[in-house]
Amino acid sequence: MRKEIHRFLQEYEWVHISIGVIGNATFFVGSILFMPQYHPWMTIGVWLFITGSLLMLVGALGSGLKRIWARKYGPVPAADDDDV
Repeated sequence: MRKEIHRFLQEYEWVHISIGVIGNATFFVGSILFMPQYHPWMTIGVWLFITGSLLMLVGALGSGLKRIWARKYGPVPAADDDDV
């Protein structure tokens, strides 16, 4: 199980980055919808703001776990290496 977690955290860094970027974009759009001229859209803005914040948190946690895991267990071994 540790080997699979190790590979996921190290080889799929793009997942953490993508979640963070989507979260940033969602947060940004939600923030814009708080402006007075978009008052009818404020409820949607609140939900985009909350969703974006959550996605940014998940992306940051994934990146943080990757760094902690790499520090503890080292880089991902070659695909044919089973020593993890």
